[in-house]
Amino acid sequence: MPTWLVTGGAGFIGGNFVLEAVAKGIRVINLDALTYAGNLDTLSSLEGDPNHVFVHGNIGDQSLVSRLLAEHQPDAVVNFAAESHVDRSIDGPGAFVQTNVVGTLALLESVRDYWRALEGAKRDAFRLLHVSTDEVYGSLGDTGKFTESTPFAPNSPYSASKAASDHLVRAFHHTYGLPVLTTNCSNNYGPYHFPEKLIPLIIARALAGEPLPVYGDGKNVRDWLYVSDHCSAIRTVLEKGRPGETYNVGGDAERQNIEVVEAICKLLDERRPRADGEPRASQITYVTDRPGHDRRYAIDASKLQGELGWKPQYTFEKGIAQTVDWYLENQAWVKRVLDGSYRLERIGAAA
Repeated sequence: MPTWLVTGGAGFIGGNFVLEAVAKGIRVINLDALTYAGNLDTLSSLEGDPNHVFVHGNIGDQSLVSRLLAEHQPDAVVNFAAESHVDRSIDGPGAFVQTNVVGTLALLESVRDYWRALEGAKRDAFRLLHVSTDEVYGSLGDTGKFTESTPFAPNSPYSASKAASDHLVRAFHHTYGLPVLTTNCSNNYGPYHFPEKLIPLIIARALAGEPLPVYGDGKNVRDWLYVSDHCSAIRTVLEKGRPGETYNVGGDAERQNIEVVEAICKLLDERRPRADGEPRASQITYVTDRPGHDRRYAIDASKLQGELGWKPQYTFEKGIAQTVDWYLENQAWVKRVLDGSYRLERIGAAA
C-alpha cells in the first residue's frame, strides 16, 4: 500500500484529496495546522480508519516533519499547506509569507534530507508535488491563456507568496536534484469550501437573505475547476509527471463572476425558493472592487491533457449544481466551521 504525506489535508482541496486518496487505497499521513480554514469535520468519515493518520502541526516545524518522514517512510509528499485567500492577504500579508514562503522552504529542506537517505527503487520513485495557483501569472486581457511558460507577474500578496514558493520548489530540483512536480490550478469549487470564498459565500448569504456582494462590474473572469477534477489531476501528475516539470490544471469553464452568482441564484430558486417568491438575484449588490483585482484568468491545460492523458470530467453546470446541493444538504457542517471568527463579512476592502 502506498503511503503519502499530505500537508494541509484538513483544508478545502487537501481535505477532498485525502478523502479520495484513502478511498482509493492510499495510506495518508495528514499534517495540518488547523487554522481557521482547516477543520477535522471534513474528515469525520475517516475517524478510526487505520489508513488515515492525522497529525496536528505546521510545515515549518522541521523536527516534526523530519520525524514523520522517518517514521512513516512516505512514497510521496503532496503540499497543499498554504494561506490562500487574496482578501485576507491584503489585510495581513505577513502570515502568507510565513506559511507559503518560509514554511515551504522548511518543508523542502526536510524532504530533501529524507530523499537523500532513501535507496534504490524507493528513492527513484519518490516525488514531492507542490500545489500552486494560476494567480502567480498575473492578469490576462480579453484573449489568451496561461501556459506553463507564462512569466510570473503576481499582483496580490497571496499570489506573490505562492510565486515565491514555486520558485523555491524549482530551485530545489535544479540545485539538489529533488524530484519535484508543481501544479498551477484555476479557481476550485465544490464540497467543504470555507465560506469566505465566492461560491460558498454567495450560497450562505443567499440562504440568509442577505445582500450578495459582487466586486466592481462583476465581469472579472475565472476558469472554474471542480475540486474532484483537481484531485484526479494531482494523482495523474504524481503517477505520470516528469520530475522538475510544471503542469497547469484548468476546468475549461471560464465564467464572469456575475454569471457564477446568477447561476447559484437560479439553482437556489429551483431548490429552496424565497418565502416571498422573489428571485434571489434581487439580492445581488455591486460593491467597490477589490484592490488590485486581476481581470481575467484562463488556463491552457493542454500539456497535462496531451502528455499525461487527463481531462476534466465536470462541466461547470454539473459541478455547480452538485456544489449547491451539497451545501443545502450539509448546513450543519457550515454552521460548525463558522465558529464566530468569520461572519460572512467583507475583508480585504482597503489597500
